[in-house]
Amino acid sequence: MKTGNKFNAKKVEYRGLVFDSKKELERYLILQDMEKKGEIEKLKLQHEFVLIPDNEVFKGVKYRADFYYWKDHKPVIEDVKGLRKGAAYSLYVIKKKLMYSQFKIIIQEL
Repeated sequence: MKTGNKFNAKKVEYRGLVFDSKKELERYLILQDMEKKGEIEKLKLQHEFVLIPDNEVFKGVKYRADFYYWKDHKPVIEDVKGLRKGAAYSLYVIKKKLMYSQFKIIIQEL
C-alpha cells in the first residue's frame, strides 16, 4: 500500500506497519537490528508525548515521535524529516523546543 502525503513522500507498508516514507522504514530496520544486537532497548514507534495538557479552554499539544528508544540508559527520540520548511516544519520546531523544556530530550532529526 502506497499513498502520497503533503510532501509527496510515499507511505510504505511493512509487516502490517505503515511508515510515512521509505527513509523512515529504512531507519526502522536499522533500529530494529540495533535492538536485536542489544545496542538499544525499548524501541517504540509513533510514541506520543503530551507537551501541554488539555484544559477547560484549549485542546492540549502533543508530539508524536517517529522513534523512541533507550541507549546507554538515556531516552532517545528520532524524527525522520524530508522537507524542512513551511508551516508544518515551523510547528515541529516549536514542539521540538517544548520537548526539551518538558522532558530534557533533544530530538534527533534524520
